[in-house]
Amino acid sequence: MEEIKQKVFLLARQIAEQHSVDIFDIEILGKGKLLLRVMIDKPEGVTLDDCEHFSRSLSALLDIEDPFEGPYTLEVSSPGLNRPLKKLKDFENNIAKLARIITTEKINNQTFFIGKILRVQDDKIVIVTKEKEIKIPFDKIKKANLEIEI
Repeated sequence: MEEIKQKVFLLARQIAEQHSVDIFDIEILGKGKLLLRVMIDKPEGVTLDDCEHFSRSLSALLDIEDPFEGPYTLEVSSPGLNRPLKKLKDFENNIAKLARIITTEKINNQTFFIGKILRVQDDKIVIVTKEKEIKIPFDKIKKANLEIEI
């Protein structure tokens, strides 16, 4: 499946360049009839029209290249307001925003943090909570998402 995902990523990247968007993430889910989920992004945010145009273009290219052996459903969306943070670059692009981070082991006697991202420094994510500044090693992050601020 990883080989198919890589092929789809290369095809999606071609379309992304044409539409001035970035590929945020690609997921292939299910068995039998697969779900191909492609998340696109751009600095000023993704619109419904961006998703629609990207979806049509990618669908046409996938019909030609046919990377799947059976039926699949294509879903194109933005990562959303509470987008996952999977790479160091995701944290760098979201400095000063509120994040929810779950770690694989305890840091300062806890595994769950909510705080503003201050910076990325030496493969560590530095956040500030109500109490203090905390450095979280990137390789200890199990899951991270932006939090919606009201």
